[in-house]
Amino acid sequence: MLGYSTHKEVKIWVQTKNPSKVYAKYFISGNSEQSHVTREVNTEHHKGNVAHLIADVLEPGKTYEYIIYVNGKYQEPKSEQKFRAQPIWIGKPSGPPDIKFALGSCAFVNDPKYDTQAKPYGGEYFIYKSISAQKPDFMLWMGDNIYLREPDWESRTGFIYRYTEQRSLAELQPLLANVHHYAVWDDHDWGPNDGDGSFWMGATAEEIFKLFWANPNYSKKGIYGSFTWGDAQFFLMDDRSFRTANDNKTGPRSFFGEEQLDWLVNGLAFSKATFKFVVVGGQVLNPLSVFENYSTYAEEREKLLSKISKLKIKNLVFLTGDRHFTELSYIQEGFEYPVYDFTVSPLTSSTHPPITEKNPLRIEGTMVDDKRNFGTIEITGPLKQRSLVFRVFDSAGIELWSRDIKAK
Repeated sequence: MLGYSTHKEVKIWVQTKNPSKVYAKYFISGNSEQSHVTREVNTEHHKGNVAHLIADVLEPGKTYEYIIYVNGKYQEPKSEQKFRAQPIWIGKPSGPPDIKFALGSCAFVNDPKYDTQAKPYGGEYFIYKSISAQKPDFMLWMGDNIYLREPDWESRTGFIYRYTEQRSLAELQPLLANVHHYAVWDDHDWGPNDGDGSFWMGATAEEIFKLFWANPNYSKKGIYGSFTWGDAQFFLMDDRSFRTANDNKTGPRSFFGEEQLDWLVNGLAFSKATFKFVVVGGQVLNPLSVFENYSTYAEEREKLLSKISKLKIKNLVFLTGDRHFTELSYIQEGFEYPVYDFTVSPLTSSTHPPITEKNPLRIEGTMVDDKRNFGTIEITGPLKQRSLVFRVFDSAGIELWSRDIKAK
C-alpha cells in the first residue's frame, strides 16, 4: 500500500505472510537503469509482519515505479505499482496542481467464521476497481475502515487479525498499490460499537492503527494529524480517544477534547491553503442530535463552530462518514463564508435506508441511501480562480450527482 506523499519522501507499506527481510527498489518511470532502494526492514510476527519503507531520494513532481523484494527475491507486481512525489508549485508560473482524491467510509469485509448477521453485511467489493478507474491522486478513508468483531477487540492478536483480513481482500490490492492513502478512524476501527475514551484496549487500537496506516504524522496521544496536497490542507481528526461515553451526561461532554480542539482551531487560523478539509468519522454540521452526530455533544460543537465563525475561515469543508448514507450539507447563516459537510458512506457495508431524518442543512438532491457509493473531489484552475467539484458514484462507477463551488 502507498502511504503519504511529500516533495521529498513517500512511504510504502508492506505486509508479508511470515517474518521476512523487505525492501523496495524505485525509479523514475521509464528509467529503470537509475534506481534507488529503501532501507531493508525486518518484518516481525508481533508487529503483524508489517514494514514501513521510506523512498527518500526523489525529485518533486516525478512519477516513480517501484518493486518489492522479500528475502532478496523479486515480487512480481500483480497490478501497476507507481507513486508520485508532490510537485513544487509555489512561485511557479504553472500555479497549484490539479487535485483529485477519492473518499469513503464503512468498509465491511465478510468473515463467516466470526459474523453473526443472518445474511452477509458486506458486498460489492468491485467498488474498489471503480475507485481505481477514477485515477485519484490519493484516497481518504473516513472511519469504519475495518469492522472489529467481539473476538477481535479483546486482544492485540485480534486487532492484527482483523486488519490483515481486510488488507488481504483481492479486489482492494490494485487500489492499495497505486494510490496514496490517508485515514482516520471511527468506532469500528477503535473497538466496540459506539466506543469512547473509556475503552480498555484504546492504547492497542491506537498502536495497531498507526502500524497499518501510513499517515505522515500523528499526535502523541490519539491519531490526529495534518497534511497538505497542493494548495489544500487536510486535518485528520480523532473522534474516539477523548470522547465522553454517549450515555454519560453527568458533566461536560467531550467529542474531540480540549487539546485536539485547540490544535484544530489554531491550524485553521494558521493555514494558508485555498481549501481546508477537516476529516471526521461522524457528521459535524447535521444539527439533529441522532446516533453519534457531533450535535449530541452540543456544547463542544457550538464552541468549534463559533470559533470558525469568529475567525472567518474561508473555503472550509468537513469530510465525514459513519451514517451508511451520503449527503452534502451546507450552512451560511452566522458565518462570513459558507461551510460544507460532505458525508460519504458506505463503501462495502450495507446501506441504511430509508433515511427519514430531515437534516435542514442537506442540499436537495444529494441524498444517497440505497446504494453503496464513494465520492471524489476535484480542485482545478489558477490559484486565484480555484474551483471544487463534489461527485458521488455508485459501486459500479456510475455518477449519481455532482455539485461545484468556487473558491472566490
